[in-house]
Amino acid sequence: MPLIAPSMLSADFLHLEKDVETVNSCADIFHLDIMDGVLVPNISYGFPVVEAIASKASKPMDAHLMIIHPEKYVERFAKTGAAMLSAHLEAMEDPSAVMGLIRSCGMKAGIAFNPDMPVEKVFRYLDCCDFVLVMSVFAGFGGQKFIESTYERIRTLKSEIDRRGLDVRIEVDGGVSPANSSALAAAGADILVAGSAVFKSDDPVAVVKAMK
Repeated sequence: MPLIAPSMLSADFLHLEKDVETVNSCADIFHLDIMDGVLVPNISYGFPVVEAIASKASKPMDAHLMIIHPEKYVERFAKTGAAMLSAHLEAMEDPSAVMGLIRSCGMKAGIAFNPDMPVEKVFRYLDCCDFVLVMSVFAGFGGQKFIESTYERIRTLKSEIDRRGLDVRIEVDGGVSPANSSALAAAGADILVAGSAVFKSDDPVAVVKAMK
């Protein structure tokens, strides 16, 4: 059964505590999309919002950094209590060193990459990360349409992880919903990130249960 990680980017920021409690009650992980307007063409939220979520969160927080120079902020995210931290491959000069820094701060380290980047580019870093975040839309905006080639990308990645006997989880983010969650899990995804499908629905709890 995959873990479900609602993306707080789609939460109701006027009633954030209510949506935090929803995730606490039915999901597994808080997914936090951090955008700087430089690496991606959008700005999301920063530490005040992350700390507010952390103050009420009873499930682990997973910070997805869509920012340049992610290494500058690793220690600060660790202080918020984040359990997982991912950075984009194209944003790191030395991905192995950044993964080592994340781990040294007590967090699970992840590498994220966009749909136009060959999966094979991540293979050389599988030994130094704990999870890989496969983007099934282009990073930067919520509510995008799921890219169908993601299934094959996940299968390719899963095959390489299994071939090498590594303990690396696969997370998928973008256009995930009850309509494709079963197929994503079958392809090899361990963690499903869903924003709009959860928080824009009339019954977020039912959506999470359907995905599980």
